[in-house]
Amino acid sequence: MKLNYKKRGGLAGLAILIFLSTTAYKNDYFEIAKQLEIFSTLFKEINMSYVDETNPAELMQEGIKRMLESLDPYTTYLTEQDVESARMNQSEAYVGIGATINLLDNKLIIIEIFEGLPADEAGLKAGDKIISIDGNNISDLGVATQQLLKGKKNSYVMLSFERNGETKRIKVKRAGITPKAVPVAKLMDGGIGYIALDRFSKTASQEVESALKLFMIDEAKGVILDLRNNPGGLLQEAVKIVNLFVPKGQLVVSTKSNIEGFNQNFVTRKQPLSLDIPLVILINNKSASASEIVAGALQDLDRAVVIGKRSFGKGLVQRPKALPYGGQLKVTISRYYTPSGRCIQALDYQNRAEDGKASKYGVNDFRAFKTKNGRTVFDGGGVAPDVITDDGESSKFIQMLIDSSVVFEFANDYYHNNSLLDLNNFKLKQKEFDRFKNRSVDHPVFLEDKSIKQVNELLVHIKEEGLQELDGTIEELTISINESKKNLIDQYQTEITTALEGEIIRRFFYRKGLYAFYLLKSEDVKIAKELIDNTKSYLSILTK
Repeated sequence: MKLNYKKRGGLAGLAILIFLSTTAYKNDYFEIAKQLEIFSTLFKEINMSYVDETNPAELMQEGIKRMLESLDPYTTYLTEQDVESARMNQSEAYVGIGATINLLDNKLIIIEIFEGLPADEAGLKAGDKIISIDGNNISDLGVATQQLLKGKKNSYVMLSFERNGETKRIKVKRAGITPKAVPVAKLMDGGIGYIALDRFSKTASQEVESALKLFMIDEAKGVILDLRNNPGGLLQEAVKIVNLFVPKGQLVVSTKSNIEGFNQNFVTRKQPLSLDIPLVILINNKSASASEIVAGALQDLDRAVVIGKRSFGKGLVQRPKALPYGGQLKVTISRYYTPSGRCIQALDYQNRAEDGKASKYGVNDFRAFKTKNGRTVFDGGGVAPDVITDDGESSKFIQMLIDSSVVFEFANDYYHNNSLLDLNNFKLKQKEFDRFKNRSVDHPVFLEDKSIKQVNELLVHIKEEGLQELDGTIEELTISINESKKNLIDQYQTEITTALEGEIIRRFFYRKGLYAFYLLKSEDVKIAKELIDNTKSYLSILTK
């Protein structure tokens, strides 16, 4: 359906007027008005003159998406439905079925089942593909799919799902769901407290504080705060958690922007629980944002030893801005800086490479800063641990393989074809790893990798040029690349096996079992315990 010309023109003019009446933007009034007028006219002509019927809403959303992608991946546009979905997901209590679900290929895939909640009690499993909700096909529902799983407490939802090629139906009773920020908090053997924090929600600091108080009653020798795989969340909760270990009035993080009103200093506001209990922070390459604020601040203040892998490197701050018709713009407004003055942002979105990808700050670009005790730390590449436990960064292909669905799918298959009763002695057998490796070769992550894509593009060009005699050479090259990647999988067998074992453990023993597995198998936890037990070594790191 075509837009009405006058209506569109009026809306465009109104948009310009509104835009020019705001205050937080660059001062080039003429250029802004000029570009908006050009866009308005172009949009009008496309919708009026294009040979085929156009969808104005889809065109606009695609244009907005591409525009924002040119800035950074965190500046995003949310429709009214997206806003409502995000509000529900971020709520401290919502009514649902108790599962993490993602939309993939017009099917809702259950990613994780939470123990004891409705989805678990009904018999749903990770990997199940939901086909319909209350008789409504997923393919017809679009973005509204997950909202249909939520509803009134104690109401029912009828699901059709696919498992191992078989379609099943099941009725699930909705219940109030309150996500925990701390899935595990326990006093380990040897009197060392362990806290796993996997989100910075509104209750994060409260949950960490409660665990810490119990450890102090038990006279714990030290505390391990596990922030591995924690993507971040509420900045204020990060400040409150740091406050548990440092004095009142201490600067934790500051935000700086081109707009003075966005500049802020966040300081601790309460008396700490403990200023001297030995503290170790665990991080990895998936610890981001608020996790990096906590780790970076406590490192800068020489209050904790940081162990693990270099963190993700997200030093950008976003703020939601309301838009007409219930939409929302989540826009990057500033960068955050730890107490020493460093920004740990790892990617430079302003100065991109020739292929359009954000460039990564190199080691030579890192700047040195000093901690409270005079130790040297660096900016530009996430938080570098005081004790590094990895042997170097894995290749992009290996990281992509671990993060892809092939690990998830392998764990699903293992769960449906094996039993696992003893978490403590579980170890993936070599034959299973070999099966995973061979399975990976036929997986899209293998076939769609950049090197394979380039070879396939070359093959197309060769055929277009009539050079079929080179087909054999190209085929040999493809085989060589695949063999090289299989060798790479063997090279990183330990890292990949850990990822596989973790996913499998989660299937049998839920998230609680996963953290128990981490405690048993994690080299980082072992090193942290040894460090806390050795006061001299612990203090030497903080004072050198």
